[in-house]
Amino acid sequence: MDGNSSFLDGMVGVGDMVLLDPLSEESLLQNLKERFKSDEIYTYIGNVVISVNPYKQLSIYTPEKVEQYRNSNFYQLKPHLYAVADDAYKSLRDRDRDQCIMITGESGAGKTEASKLVMSYVAAVCGKGAEVNQVKEQLLQSNPVLEAFGNAKTIRNDNSSRFGKYMDIEFDFKGDPVGGVISNYLLEKSRVVKHMKGERNFHIFYQLLAGGGAELLGKLKLKPDCSAYSYLNKDNSSLQGMGDAENFNIVKNAMKIIGFSDEEVTSILEIVALVLKLGTIEMKGQFQSNGMASCYVTNTQVVKEIGSLIGLDSSTLENAFSVRTVEAKQEKVVTTLNVSQGIYARDALAKNTYDRLFTWLVQRINESIKVSEFQGKKVMGVLDIYGFEILEGNSFEQFIINYCNEKLQQIFIQMTLREEQEEYAREGIEWTRIEFFDNEIICNLIECSSGGILSILDEECLRPGNVSDATFLAKLGQQLKNHKHFKSKASQNDKRITDASLPDNCFRIEHYAGQVTYKTDGFLDKNNDLLYRDLSQAMWKAKHGLLKSLFPEGDPKNASLKRPATVGFQFKASVSTLMKNLYAKNPNYIRCLKPNSTKKPSLFDDTLVKVQVRYLGLLENVRVRRAGYAYRQEYKSFLERYKMLSKQTWPQWNGEPRAGVEVFLSEIGYPGEEIAYGRTKIFIRTPRTLFDLEERRRMRLGELATLLQKTYRGWRCREQYKKIRKSQIIIAAFYRGYSQKKKFQNIKFSTLIVQAFVRGWKARVLLRKMKLQNRQENASTTICSYWRGYQVRKQYRKNFRSHASKKLANFIYRRILQIFFMGLKNNLQSMSPLNKEWKEPKYKFLTNTNQELRRIFQLWKCKKYREGLTPQRKAVLQDKLCASDIFNGKKKSYPTSVSKPFQGDYIGIQKNPKYQKLTASVPGKLELAASVKKINKTDGKGTAMMFLLTKSHLALADSKAQVKHLAKLDEIASVSVSKFSDGLLVIQLIPTSTAGLKGDVLLTSEHVIEIATRLHQFFLEATQKNLNLQISDEFQVRFKKDPVAVKLIESPVQNGKGPVYKKKGQRLEVFV
Repeated sequence: MDGNSSFLDGMVGVGDMVLLDPLSEESLLQNLKERFKSDEIYTYIGNVVISVNPYKQLSIYTPEKVEQYRNSNFYQLKPHLYAVADDAYKSLRDRDRDQCIMITGESGAGKTEASKLVMSYVAAVCGKGAEVNQVKEQLLQSNPVLEAFGNAKTIRNDNSSRFGKYMDIEFDFKGDPVGGVISNYLLEKSRVVKHMKGERNFHIFYQLLAGGGAELLGKLKLKPDCSAYSYLNKDNSSLQGMGDAENFNIVKNAMKIIGFSDEEVTSILEIVALVLKLGTIEMKGQFQSNGMASCYVTNTQVVKEIGSLIGLDSSTLENAFSVRTVEAKQEKVVTTLNVSQGIYARDALAKNTYDRLFTWLVQRINESIKVSEFQGKKVMGVLDIYGFEILEGNSFEQFIINYCNEKLQQIFIQMTLREEQEEYAREGIEWTRIEFFDNEIICNLIECSSGGILSILDEECLRPGNVSDATFLAKLGQQLKNHKHFKSKASQNDKRITDASLPDNCFRIEHYAGQVTYKTDGFLDKNNDLLYRDLSQAMWKAKHGLLKSLFPEGDPKNASLKRPATVGFQFKASVSTLMKNLYAKNPNYIRCLKPNSTKKPSLFDDTLVKVQVRYLGLLENVRVRRAGYAYRQEYKSFLERYKMLSKQTWPQWNGEPRAGVEVFLSEIGYPGEEIAYGRTKIFIRTPRTLFDLEERRRMRLGELATLLQKTYRGWRCREQYKKIRKSQIIIAAFYRGYSQKKKFQNIKFSTLIVQAFVRGWKARVLLRKMKLQNRQENASTTICSYWRGYQVRKQYRKNFRSHASKKLANFIYRRILQIFFMGLKNNLQSMSPLNKEWKEPKYKFLTNTNQELRRIFQLWKCKKYREGLTPQRKAVLQDKLCASDIFNGKKKSYPTSVSKPFQGDYIGIQKNPKYQKLTASVPGKLELAASVKKINKTDGKGTAMMFLLTKSHLALADSKAQVKHLAKLDEIASVSVSKFSDGLLVIQLIPTSTAGLKGDVLLTSEHVIEIATRLHQFFLEATQKNLNLQISDEFQVRFKKDPVAVKLIESPVQNGKGPVYKKKGQRLEVFV
């Protein structure tokens, strides 16, 4: 990181509004707007960060940005939320100062996101390690759980926090997080039973219904339809950009990481389902015999479902909704409730149950992230709480919220002034009192124990007799009529002031942020927040462990007649504790602004932002910060930035930084009241002086840039000249060398040519001599060879003729054989075993050799073919080979069956559910299933049957898949087929066998070859004997006990309708 950089560099508008000149509400708004339009959403007021919600994703939260702001000076970089987080973390880690980051702003201004960013930044820059990472993960995962149960969609914000949250993150001495504690303030529990149109209830209800799944919702007795529950929206409940189902899974995973058990998660969801189902209870009024109004539950089934869900008798719950028991000392009075009171009791139970569940959740998270008592710890608090609210109708909730903001504004002003005083004292500069508006008078108006609004409200709530919101308002008007920050209709009338804008049922307080009119309707009920004792006792009787623990006052042993503390009293005590906690820490502030009400990016509503600026007291903050000296910076950083303004300090100052600053500021000549020299910092009173320094620096940087450019251009020209001169010398040297080398090459070439000519002349002379000598030697050799040949021929002339014929014959035979074998090699036939072509030899003496070679080649081709066959193909061919052994040359229909592979299942038994039971009726695995016709002995007509064959049995079944004939293979005596092209098949059975009692089987089938072959194979496998297979045109068939001779006669004319059967006594003639 460049130590000379500053947030003033490339600044859009004014980055720190302490430097805004002139200072007014209009200039402050214009500055915020100008920066917002340039996506500069962060602006400083001293060490306070103003954050404007951009309503879009910006690339300013990347890991690179985290590293950029890590350990950087606060004013070194552009304004950013990370700068505040880093400054707070460094103060905690290095100076052992407990820190607090207060995040305020109205709903939709981005407070929740700002708190997430602060926590994620601290988690990113602190230490690493398995245990540290687990703690960081638990702290970060507490956010989605609390958001699900404590956030809701409002008109202003889709993810509005409906509670105040303060988290103390605790660190060890190394600065690593070791745990934390979360405090919650004033959950808006009235939202459970009622919310405005266009808003939603708390997120968890919608997340459970959208992501719970059928099994979980069935267990919780819920429906996934939001319109089925009166506490939820009747219109579209989904949120754009927020997936309820996905977020439900995120919440469950976060609970698991924090340490919730599965039983605890289930118990929590059961209570959420209880709250939803309470809203579906309907009541109807009636009158008792004594004339008293009462009510009863109409949909008792819902009450029964609730009772089974929490383990409570439904009659107990129904009774709690219809009667009220009042105890006073020793007396107990039971009164009935009318319809409105019953509905109030139902809603009060729903609100209190949800509020107590939320409080239990916070306590349970604290148990998981708490720190051991023995660990030394430093604390960083993060406060995310509701901002100042002025609505069209302001009620008790807005009164409490604005009271809290008054206290925060008070602590902000006091701690800002205290910090200013401490810094002035540290630097040795005289402190002058700063005039500012002190809102302590407003805080006392609200919280004073004697005569404050909250104390008067508590008195009315506790006072016996006829009390109402009207009596409360009248008492306020009487006791506070002289207070200058309070107005009511009664006080104005006493002063004879007519104010039509102030209704009769309202009072008005002039807060630091402006006047707010509060409507007193419901103040007493909301402050009392009573839950009937009957309901508490009913919840305590439930067998649901978690629910029972939420209502300890329901235990009869702990019964107390003491009235519970009011909401106002509890909140006042919580705020007091919070203020003490904040006073004990070093404060850091993030003020969040909402640019428009439509949640559109780049849209800046001046009127809306102006109201928020007043609510947050930003203009007052600026005035307090710049009441003394508007700008201050350490001497070293200040000198590094502005040292170029003096020749004495530029480019390097060797003395103390303060002396250097005094030197160049004295040369400029600013008035003495504009500058103050502290011990470590320089103080500048007005922004005009700082901007003048910046302008002088800008002009001086321009001059220095011109000087640098001039110096650089001169240096570059000199360097260029040196390069050109050096290049010229090198080129000249290379040229001279090249010229000498070229001259030497020419001389060398000429010398070589002369030498070559001389050597050539000498070689040619020598060659002529060698050629003459060679010719002489060849001539003498030729003469000698002719002479020796003559002598040999003369010597062997007598013996030559007796051996010449035999040698010639042998030579010719060898040549013929060579030509024959080469011809075979070059003209070999194809490798198909079916191709038996072979060229006949030209000479007859080679016939036997040719036949043998043909036989060998055929065997070799068959061997190669067999080696290339797959096991399945081999099995098919073996079946065909078996059929060939049986029928080849014996039956006329065999040649047509060779090309047809055996399929086995011709009926489709495996695919037809109707025939599935046949596989169980015939023992063994079904190997063959074919359609056949069983021939009748009387008229020769066929009956359609199914022929089934396994390796141990054969069977005949009819079209209804009923087995009519079943026989073992070893019960077969013989099988007969004809030698003609018919499909006739006779299976002769052993007469004494079980199957043979019915006689033989006469069949006809298109697959007779396959059936007979399979019978032969399986019979051999079952009995280790060959099947007696007869192929004849006449054979005996035994139908039960009557033998019939079957005679097949081949007709000269083919009969297209199949065989014709004629019965003649004990003889059956078949014409095929």
